[in-house]
Amino acid sequence: MPPYRLAARSVCVAALAGSALLSGCATTDSAMTTVMGTGTSVTATDASRLTQSGFLSDYARLRPTPWGDGIQCWREQGLNAARYDKIMISRILVSVKSKDGESAAIDPSDLKTLTDYFHTSLTRALSPQMQVVDKPGPGVLVLRIALTRLVPTGVAESLTGTLVPYAFIAEAGSGVATGRPAGSTPYMGETGVEMQFRDGASGAVVGECRDTEIGRKYASDINSGAVGAAQTWASGYLNSFQQWSYAKNAFDKWSMLVAQRLAELRGVKPAQ
Repeated sequence: MPPYRLAARSVCVAALAGSALLSGCATTDSAMTTVMGTGTSVTATDASRLTQSGFLSDYARLRPTPWGDGIQCWREQGLNAARYDKIMISRILVSVKSKDGESAAIDPSDLKTLTDYFHTSLTRALSPQMQVVDKPGPGVLVLRIALTRLVPTGVAESLTGTLVPYAFIAEAGSGVATGRPAGSTPYMGETGVEMQFRDGASGAVVGECRDTEIGRKYASDINSGAVGAAQTWASGYLNSFQQWSYAKNAFDKWSMLVAQRLAELRGVKPAQ
């Protein structure tokens, strides 16, 4: 597809999405996934916002990974991941902070919805290769998770920017200009995570990771082809009008990456 047609298609999809939102039309998560794709490129790591909450055992040994698109990790030297054929996803903890570091008030029902969504996303991604169990023991890898930064998207600010003629031109470049990921804006949602992997029999820590993902209103994915790039652009745009859509995008991205990396370490074929 020629570049000018891709650009035109992207603008049309975004305009239709904005019109639907302005007219009060509801869009379900499943419908959005079908039309817009999974959205795993709609968020990006912001290394300047990685957290150090105290949940992990040693932050100094974390290093950027070649496979995690900015995620920092560590694993036990000589780890034999093949000995784990089951995984236990512990109850997800939440440490809520706002952008200025102060405590943030979030509706408890929103928190439950988000943690349930993340748990379901992880289960769906991991279950094709490992049995998901609810108790530790031999052969069980225990995954502990803390959400360390949850910042909702400023929907009102996003709507205002959209209604101002040509505002998207300035917004699209504001991320790089301010040191944020390309395509993000100051009012985009942020989601931080710290993950710890323990041996289910001994309790020993065998791996740790952390990441903070920033929503991208003007996301692009040049490696996914014309249709994929248009879907990514439209998904990023549409999600900028919903408080927690970027958080769900981040959860899906982390679930996919964890499943793929565990499959590699265990020497099994990743789920398609």
